[in-house]
Parts: sequence; C-alpha cells; structure tokens
Amino acid sequence: MSRTIDEFKKLVDAEEFFNFFNLPYDHEVVHVNRLHILKKFSQYIKEIDDNSTDLSPEEKLNQYSAAFQKAYQVFLVSTPQEQKLFKVFNDKAKNVVKLTEITSD
Repeated sequence: MSRTIDEFKKLVDAEEFFNFFNLPYDHEVVHVNRLHILKKFSQYIKEIDDNSTDLSPEEKLNQYSAAFQKAYQVFLVSTPQEQKLFKVFNDKAKNVVKLTEITSD
C-alpha cells in the first residue's frame, strides 16, 4: 500500500496512525495514554521537520513511522506523570503543603 503525506495529514486518532504505519499495539496502553503518545509524537515530528528539510516524502513518512513507534514505546516503560508533556503535570498545586515541607521548630 502506498502512503502519502496528504493521507498522513488527515489522520487524527492514535489508532489511525497505528493502522497507517501498520504498527502493532496494545489497545489498553493506547486507551490510557493516547493523548500523551500523540503529544510525544508531535514533538518528534517537529524535530524531524526542523532537522531534516531535505527528505523526500517517502523518507519523511518512514521517519514519522519510526517516531510514532518511539512515542508509543515511551509509554510502555514510562508514565504520563514521568514524561510531564502537559502543563497540568508541571504546575505546582496551590493550597497544598507536602509532608516534606513540614518541619517541627
């Protein structure tokens, strides 16, 4: 099956990317981490696009495929909390005092 950049640009869901790139995946992992996988993938795409401007469309799709697989692999061994891809994981909670911050004077 011949894939094109135009077809790639129409993909939205994580499962569509797995199917497009013909990659196996664990449905449960994707169900829990789909937004994180897509966010990590978007970071990898930006790196590819910024650093490899001379790639043919086929080469670019091959790199995108490897990047998507890499993004998925991250969440097989890590958690969204460890990756901190979204602002919510980086914000310090307000009105919360951690036990490690309490001292006895």
